[in-house]
Amino acid sequence: MRCCLVHPIPARWRNAALSVVATVAVGGTMFALRAATDPLSVDLRDLKSGADALDAGRYPAAIAALKGLTQRLPKLADYAAWFLASAQSASKDYAAVPATLDIVFQQSPPSPLVPRSALLAASALTQNNNAAAALEVLRKYYSVLSQPKGDLAMAAAFAGSGDNISAAIYYQRVYYGFPLSAEAAQAATETDRLKTDLGEKYPPALPTAMLGRAIKLLDGGQAVRARKELEALVSQLGGTERDLARVRIGVAYYTAEENAVAYKYLTTLEVASPEADAERLYYVMQSARRLNNLDEMDAVAAKLGRLHPNSPFRLQALLAAANRYLTENKTDQYEPLYRACFESFPQDKQAAGCHWKVAWAHYLRRESDAAEMLRAHLRLFPASENASAALYFLGRLAEASHDRATARTYYDEIAREYPNQYYAMLARDRLTPVASVDPSPAASEFLRTVGFPQRARVSVFDASGASQARIERAKMLVSAGLKDWAETELRYGAKNGDQPHLLAMELAALIGDGQPAQAIRYIKSYAGNYLFLPISSAPLDFWRLAFPLPYRADLERFSKQNNLDPFLMAALIRQESEFDAKVTSPANARGLTQIEPTTGRELSRKLKISKYTTAKLFQPSLNLQFGTYYLRLVTDQLGGHTEAALAAYNAGMTRAKSWLTWGNFQEPAEFVETVPFTQTRGYIQAVLRNADAYRRIYGPPTHQ
Repeated sequence: MRCCLVHPIPARWRNAALSVVATVAVGGTMFALRAATDPLSVDLRDLKSGADALDAGRYPAAIAALKGLTQRLPKLADYAAWFLASAQSASKDYAAVPATLDIVFQQSPPSPLVPRSALLAASALTQNNNAAAALEVLRKYYSVLSQPKGDLAMAAAFAGSGDNISAAIYYQRVYYGFPLSAEAAQAATETDRLKTDLGEKYPPALPTAMLGRAIKLLDGGQAVRARKELEALVSQLGGTERDLARVRIGVAYYTAEENAVAYKYLTTLEVASPEADAERLYYVMQSARRLNNLDEMDAVAAKLGRLHPNSPFRLQALLAAANRYLTENKTDQYEPLYRACFESFPQDKQAAGCHWKVAWAHYLRRESDAAEMLRAHLRLFPASENASAALYFLGRLAEASHDRATARTYYDEIAREYPNQYYAMLARDRLTPVASVDPSPAASEFLRTVGFPQRARVSVFDASGASQARIERAKMLVSAGLKDWAETELRYGAKNGDQPHLLAMELAALIGDGQPAQAIRYIKSYAGNYLFLPISSAPLDFWRLAFPLPYRADLERFSKQNNLDPFLMAALIRQESEFDAKVTSPANARGLTQIEPTTGRELSRKLKISKYTTAKLFQPSLNLQFGTYYLRLVTDQLGGHTEAALAAYNAGMTRAKSWLTWGNFQEPAEFVETVPFTQTRGYIQAVLRNADAYRRIYGPPTHQ
């Protein structure tokens, strides 16, 4: 980890950091004079000096700067000890390292440096011929060690203690469990050596471990490498493991998109194991789907259902076939497949999505049982991601029946349970005309029977003692110029403390205007329930960090030029790039609004941008000009249909136009819910939800 200050510090954190060094906020020159003589600032300067020297490989200088700091800087004693021990280890003073690190393990609140300190202490003890003590340290802290480094250290310590059998077992854990890691190569070398040394005593690897390694290689995109290892394994295995290895050779062909080869290989393969046969049939079916042989796809899926009705591969086959027909709007073919999914596998986490597809098809066709299907969805799957949609469309059915009381009851429930979701935005609008009626007792009673998940509706933003200690330590690290380590401190607290939402806010504030994308990710990662919090339940600063608005002047100027809502544009950018002006997507789209190079060249001609180059897509102002113009263009081509325009922005104009023909949509939400691509449907809903959040957080824009 780099120890130097890389990004600018926002005012909130900069001022707080200064207050750690000086008791009175003062101007630049006065602060500099005070900082030069303030004992705490001198100690923080020495901490930074030692860290910089360590980074530069000047170990004697690092040791000299850091000596004694653990006593003089008690609140950051673990950091001083870690830097010092690292310099001692690099200087091969292994005997000094464990004692130096003792304070890390005693720090309160618990130090984020414990896992790496345990590894460093164990390495030093092993180097100092005290492998038994190294094993004791590693065992004590094994649950927090990063892997595969922890297992590699255990293997080295066992080898150092003369227990080569245990060493071999731990090297195998690394080699088979983490095949894509750098440590796997080292483990392979050591296992080869131990095979020679131990001979017949060498513990053979378990077949499940060997097969697991191949699957991890497949999942990591190493299909050819996985296939070669599987081919070599077949002769070493027997029974079910051998059958699975043979099947997965075909899976490797499929993963490498050699679909015809995979289909031929798997079709002719015979295996005795039911587990392996279910997997074989699933990939035969998937290969047929890719080859566009839908009759064969259906036939193999049916065979899988007859032979292995309870296999998870049958569930995956049902989903694959149903999803294929869904993208072609073939309701009669996908509905029975989704129905089989939730009826045969009601406890699987994917059953809720299958049930929703059937319920939605009934609603869209205006079938008489639509309301009961929506209520059944809530009863059976109260934690479903489609629960808010079920509530909303129950409300719409009630409105259509002139039952305003029932409609209000459902809309109230959405607004309360899902305050920042897409359907809550729609429900709040629908509540206005029905607000004067009392809720329906019958609908209220039904909702009381639904076991909605219990979610925190209010989070406390007053720091607990432990959180306050974390924040103070982080501010001291910032004032020392060790911002990256301040992030480490807060991340650790957010993962392991009792106020992750508060520390997420502090992390986002620390990142500030310089990295809005990372700030958003911190909120998403550590305050994961934030969309279930009413806006009024958290500080405005929290929401502005979660929904930042950088480049606001240009965003509003170009939005106004193209007759767009600036908050809609901000919402789109948050979803596309999280305001990272330098990001490039896997599809090669670039910048804030994710413009592809070919689109950029076309837009540059339309807008008469001279001396245009693709690199200019990383310029925020130009990218905003292009993105707003393009969204206006797409919206106009789709008759002003915002939801379809967002679908086109995400999935292409051809698909958006096709989806508009898939139903007699009575409102935009029906179109959105009918979009067959989960990613695109979620994208539309997220952008519109974001726009609503921006309006509530920031109020009217400065330009209309």
